[in-house]
Amino acid sequence: MGILGHGYPGIDLAAATVLITGAGRGIGQATAEMFAAKGSDVVIADVDLVAAEAAAAAIGARAFGLDVRSRADWDSVVAETGAVDVLVNNAGVMPAGAFLDESDEVGHATMDINVWGLIHGMRAAVPGMVERGRGHVVNVASLAGKVPVPGLAVYNASKFAAVGLSAATRLEFAEHGVSVSAVLPSAVRTRLSSGLTLGRGMPTVDPADVAEAIVQTCRTRRAEVAVPNYLGPIDIALAAAPERAVRLVRNLFDGNRALHPADEQTRAAYEAQVRSIT
Repeated sequence: MGILGHGYPGIDLAAATVLITGAGRGIGQATAEMFAAKGSDVVIADVDLVAAEAAAAAIGARAFGLDVRSRADWDSVVAETGAVDVLVNNAGVMPAGAFLDESDEVGHATMDINVWGLIHGMRAAVPGMVERGRGHVVNVASLAGKVPVPGLAVYNASKFAAVGLSAATRLEFAEHGVSVSAVLPSAVRTRLSSGLTLGRGMPTVDPADVAEAIVQTCRTRRAEVAVPNYLGPIDIALAAAPERAVRLVRNLFDGNRALHPADEQTRAAYEAQVRSIT
């Protein structure tokens, strides 16, 4: 296992143990399938154990119930998994709607899952990586971690936090041979975006597109990867652009769509699911 051009020890995916959260469906499930196809020992973790077990059975993986908000759950899953070579922190929620209308309970759940889920996961799995002198963490963030969106204020806050957390821990872990990558998808066709308007100028991707980017970071070990990739320079430009120019761009691409679901009934069903886990 030599040192690659980026300075990190290589990871042989055919011999790697990969722990993926939120892998009972969507991006996590697609990611589990891709790692399994490369011969990895895949561990699927999800708060929905039934979904996790079904996804695991389809690819010959292991499954565990995991509430990423619980450090005790994390410690238990990591202990049962054994040495984790790749940790994919994918579990997340995306409530949408006016900031003043969102309940404190939903806001707390968003931060606990989208931010503390990553913190707990790294604190549970990375010490073993540091001890072995190698390992890789992928935190699935969002382009909403770079560009604010009306109607997604607390989600924005959580993903900005995820991007900053990934960047800082990457610096801390580098000397130990452990890399951290943040993957930043645009709108993804998953349950999180159900009921919202997709397309209309907003790049929209499938779970498999994000999964491919996640797997590729095991080779490139890049700090940040946008999905689709061409959006990387665009989000940097938007972050630095004058506010008036950004408003014009938002108007062109229906930037307030998160405030006005296209399918209110479908969106309400997803929001109810989020509230049920608070």
